[in-house]
Amino acid sequence: MYDRSTVDAVLALHADGVSTAEIARRLGIGHATAWRWCRGGQAEPVPGRSRRDRCPLCHGVGLDQAQYAYLLGQYLGDGHIVEGRRGVASLSVACADDWPGIRAEVERAMRAVMPTSSVSSVRRVGCREVKSYSTHWTCLFPQHGPGRKHDRPIVLAPWQDRVAREHAGRLLRGLIHSDGCRITNWARPRPDGKRYDYPRYWFSNHSTDILDICSRALDEIGVEHRRPRWNAISVARKASVARLDEFVGPKY
Repeated sequence: MYDRSTVDAVLALHADGVSTAEIARRLGIGHATAWRWCRGGQAEPVPGRSRRDRCPLCHGVGLDQAQYAYLLGQYLGDGHIVEGRRGVASLSVACADDWPGIRAEVERAMRAVMPTSSVSSVRRVGCREVKSYSTHWTCLFPQHGPGRKHDRPIVLAPWQDRVAREHAGRLLRGLIHSDGCRITNWARPRPDGKRYDYPRYWFSNHSTDILDICSRALDEIGVEHRRPRWNAISVARKASVARLDEFVGPKY
């Protein structure tokens, strides 16, 4: 017995031209089941799990705000939404193969935010695209629109802004995991010319609106930062790096 979100995912993939065999492999369902649904067969309903009661905004379902803040950071960095047929939207986040732990965290966040929707991944060159299908992803991410994020305004809705402030550390974790890094920088400020190594966080994005969102979150948790370039934020002071480590960690 499958929930409605699995049916929606099958139909959305089929609408995108994916074969029923590949759909069955990606979603872990029987090939015959996928074949029947794609040809108009009925899916078995799951008691108590209606497709109408899944959205925290539309239907008052509880939202895991900490996980949503993390997923919001990932969406603003490496995520996008594609709207398909029947109003089903796919939320996708590209996760580099070098960091499987981050991919697993993205999958957990998607399941926590939209628990009635299945999560799958598609292999790409050097990464995996973590995907989830729902008719309500556009409700939770109203920043979705045509074109690239840095070519259009990115403004948080009032309810998103409240979540971003209350869970600023989780939002920053998502932002750093997507478009940021923690590196070891070096300099020679001493008269003797000895090299001095120090850790530093770096976040880069071509959207000034997303940079502003990151900057406000850093202010919220008391992290000093600066913008050495128009498209980047740097955190280099020892105390500020240590503070950010509490949420992101030196190893992720």
